[in-house]
Amino acid sequence: MVQRPPNILLITADQLRYDCVGYSCVYPVQTPNLDRLAAQSTAFHHAYSHIPVCCPARQSMLHGRRAETIGALWNYNAFLPVGSLQPEHYTWSAALAQNGYRSAFLGKWGVNPSEEPTSFGYDSYVSETEYREFRKNRYPELAYTNGYFGETNPIPLEDSETHWFAERAIEAIDQLNTGEEPWHVAVHFAEPHLPCRPAGRFADMYDPEEIPEWHGFRETFEGKPYIQQQQLVSWGVENYTWADWAPVVARYYGIISQLDEAIGRILDALEQNGAAENTVVIFTADHGDMCGSHRMMDKHYVLYDDVVRVPLMISWPGRLQSGAAIEDFVYNLLDLGPTVLELAGIGDEPPVKFHGQSIVPPLLNGSGPTQDFIGRDEIVASYNGQQFGLYTQRMIRTRTWKYIWNLTDTDELYDLQSDPAELANVIGEAANGEVVAELRQRLYDRLAADEDPVVTNEWTRRQLLNGAKLHK
Repeated sequence: MVQRPPNILLITADQLRYDCVGYSCVYPVQTPNLDRLAAQSTAFHHAYSHIPVCCPARQSMLHGRRAETIGALWNYNAFLPVGSLQPEHYTWSAALAQNGYRSAFLGKWGVNPSEEPTSFGYDSYVSETEYREFRKNRYPELAYTNGYFGETNPIPLEDSETHWFAERAIEAIDQLNTGEEPWHVAVHFAEPHLPCRPAGRFADMYDPEEIPEWHGFRETFEGKPYIQQQQLVSWGVENYTWADWAPVVARYYGIISQLDEAIGRILDALEQNGAAENTVVIFTADHGDMCGSHRMMDKHYVLYDDVVRVPLMISWPGRLQSGAAIEDFVYNLLDLGPTVLELAGIGDEPPVKFHGQSIVPPLLNGSGPTQDFIGRDEIVASYNGQQFGLYTQRMIRTRTWKYIWNLTDTDELYDLQSDPAELANVIGEAANGEVVAELRQRLYDRLAADEDPVVTNEWTRRQLLNGAKLHK
């Protein structure tokens, strides 16, 4: 008897930094359930978001290609009109449906302003709007007063958004888990995206006085693009000290721990209903969050590791490695489509060229090179603008260097061996000329291969390539 394909449970967080999960062993955030999942999974310690903005990242995740190729430059609800993924575009979620998977989508969407997940292969959808209606009906007098800086959530933990969606996810899994057909459940939590409002015991779980400074907090902006310091003024945090930021970060920690408990409930239910053995569980985030690092807020106009490095773990009991740590560079979102399709046994060639690659081989074989997997020696990410204005950036990161091409301002170069916090921009040092030239050429080659429109333009292409020549 041929074993049916595995179930696929995809869980994502919104704006969760890699260094803010317990198993990263960087900051003192308690995530016992994610740590437990990591111990049962293959954990990727160098997973990167290719575009740290919510809507473009989520559209790329389903499409498998860089957001710029479909015109998804920034969040469609936050600035000038912009393109977005359409139902006629290829998505791996629709490919799963075409191959017999039943599916449910819960939580944050951000893929299309008018079309719901049911237009992209999903059978059902539980939205954030439904949660807000639930909360409004149950707590009609509820009012939040501290804006994006967050505050304690006065409602019971069981009625918080994290736990409400966990219960809806458990219900969806129970409904789909009949044993006859494989299923795919996508649970996209909105946490820990600001504003952070931890509830119950998580509200005061972390003492602000004991929160350590981010490694990148002591930012001077010397030699940095103007827009970074301008962001402090835009958010009104230009005079914030660490004493001002620590309570905000404490709430960020608290909502992460609260999210961790909600995820733990889903994982426990998966075990209890007997579905865990044949379910691939994938956990990741769309991107990270500054949350006071470099004295900045949110994630815009920068490509620091604070916003591009994210957690990623994949488990399948008895079939994939358990407790393995992979150090190869991977794209958590661009690599997701080809990986899911391979795990699901769907070998049909997609009608589009994926910009990522399947990371199944290292899941099976370990952290070393394998016949079917060529580890990357670089990561490329992009940014195009948001509610404060247009701003085009492209980044290439290696193990030792990060180069950021800012098309309308000073470029950035960081020596990641001596300055892992990315505090000193060394783009102007003559000794780095050859490094800059090489990175610019490599960045161009990757952008051209991935059909990024920014290098098909004569003027911007000349800026990147002629700049490389000037540094030789």
